[in-house]
Amino acid sequence: MALEPRAIERAVLAWYDREARALPWRAPPKERQDPYKVWLSEIMLQQTTVKAVAPRYIDFLRRWPDVAALARAELGEVLAAWAGLGYYARARNLHACARAVAGEHGGDFPDTEAELRKLPGIGAYTAAAIAAIAFGKRATAVDGNIERVMARLFAVERPLPAAKKELKALAESLTPETRAGDFAQSLMDLGATICTPRRPACGLCPVRPACRGYAQGVAEQLPYKEEKAPRPTRRGVAFVVLREDGAVLLRTRPLKGLLGGMLEVPSTPWEETAPTKTARAAHAPVDLPWQDVSGRVEHTFTHFHLELCVVRAVVPEGVALLEVAEPERCRWLTMRELPGAALPTVMRKVLAHAFEAKAKRRAPKKQASKTRASKTRASPVRRSEDRRSA
Repeated sequence: MALEPRAIERAVLAWYDREARALPWRAPPKERQDPYKVWLSEIMLQQTTVKAVAPRYIDFLRRWPDVAALARAELGEVLAAWAGLGYYARARNLHACARAVAGEHGGDFPDTEAELRKLPGIGAYTAAAIAAIAFGKRATAVDGNIERVMARLFAVERPLPAAKKELKALAESLTPETRAGDFAQSLMDLGATICTPRRPACGLCPVRPACRGYAQGVAEQLPYKEEKAPRPTRRGVAFVVLREDGAVLLRTRPLKGLLGGMLEVPSTPWEETAPTKTARAAHAPVDLPWQDVSGRVEHTFTHFHLELCVVRAVVPEGVALLEVAEPERCRWLTMRELPGAALPTVMRKVLAHAFEAKAKRRAPKKQASKTRASKTRASPVRRSEDRRSA
């Protein structure tokens, strides 16, 4: 098979008709798909794996079965449902987009790339994916899987990200007038299951006869990538405030910026150098004696690595929020409320670290009492064990 676009199109679509993955947001090949489901899945899948998204997508759809239901939800509800998926701007944009579609478009998604791109959180890739998959338009959506397939199929040696425009143009040259949505999904599946980053299963590939990378023996090495600069490290101190009844003090982050609108344990700013004692005191949410928790919490974001020291304090049950810094952004949450709260992964790590350290501190006392008890009963226990082994 030569690199003839229509021959590649036919081979890939025939393979997809047989081998398409069954995914909760996907209709069978040749069937038009629900724009809401396509949009929701595409937003959730950005920077996240299918394995991680699938169960969360099902939960989202059960809770908000259409765009009108999602538009009626409060942002805090959406953020809480999103917790753990990361890249929280996606959740804020998801909510804003739902309200825009419901309020400005009568609950119907626009069917062109240009109009779709005017909606919050919808960029070039997502607009093309929705236009092709949901509306059957000739549009080319290029994700990481498709970039890899194109780089190998055409033996593109220019490294990413510089090669992105070239790879998009190559994918556009193959996109058919009909079944553009199926074609895009077939390339996604091909990259996810056959043309994988490591050890591609070239023997099973429907376009192997046309693949220049395979012919040249470089398929597995492609696409080449420019070396990334090392992530900088930022440091800070997280303040875990516990009330005597077990409630935890949490603060809402500003809507704009990293983890916008999510709940957090109050902390110092995250900077390159560790905060000084003066900085720690200035950013502590309550004026109390703080106990350092041994060890630190580490978490890696896209652009930096974070190291947090954790300190803990217990306040009397009667302390009011007015006595806390920034009371309008703070609230007490009970242990029962924490699992469903809009807490990002890094903050769940901080709380787990603080609670685990607290439990360990109590453990030696229990162990000591057990040891004393075992010494007191040492002789009878030994005799009993002797009888069992006899």
